[in-house]
Amino acid sequence: MAPTKAETILLPAFPGLSPDQIHVPKTAPECEAAMQEIFAAGVVGFDTEAKPTFKVGEKSSGPHVVQFALTDSAYILQLHRKSCLKMAADLIASKQVLKVGFGLKNDHGQIRHRLGIQLNHVLDLDQVFRKLGYRGQIGVRGAIGALLNQSFPKSKSVTTSNWAAFKLTPRQLLYAANDAFAALKVMEALQAEGRLDH
Repeated sequence: MAPTKAETILLPAFPGLSPDQIHVPKTAPECEAAMQEIFAAGVVGFDTEAKPTFKVGEKSSGPHVVQFALTDSAYILQLHRKSCLKMAADLIASKQVLKVGFGLKNDHGQIRHRLGIQLNHVLDLDQVFRKLGYRGQIGVRGAIGALLNQSFPKSKSVTTSNWAAFKLTPRQLLYAANDAFAALKVMEALQAEGRLDH
């Protein structure tokens, strides 16, 4: 079993990325440079964010944000920017870049609906933990607690904030970047322990 939320709160905090390690490309050249760096890395932490829906039966128009984390930085792509939209789509569909994340089932559906493409070449860590004998969906908080003995608090107000906003807040950027970054760190920890047959 993964540690409970109450147990992980008592652990030292996951260090995560600092604001100066988080990049938000805005122009086509910035997007191109980011894309080259992500392709060169070959393996990235991955996640998406969508503006929440509050009405029954309301369909999400997300994802609105796509995050790619490297070992010491993260790129936050806002899909309302055309150059970022194309870049995100190329990376999502790429079979050359391994995208590592948690609970990617939901992302598959949203990406297909919004971008009309397939999310290719992924490692869903929830499935890895299931194979290792953990019950239920472990998620990033449980995994960081179980493997790294660190706490990974998630703010409900940031989770349910407006991810379609033209300008994201510093708290949103930290949250989005570290969600993807934590997935990469969990994968590295699993590899170091020889528990990943990938």
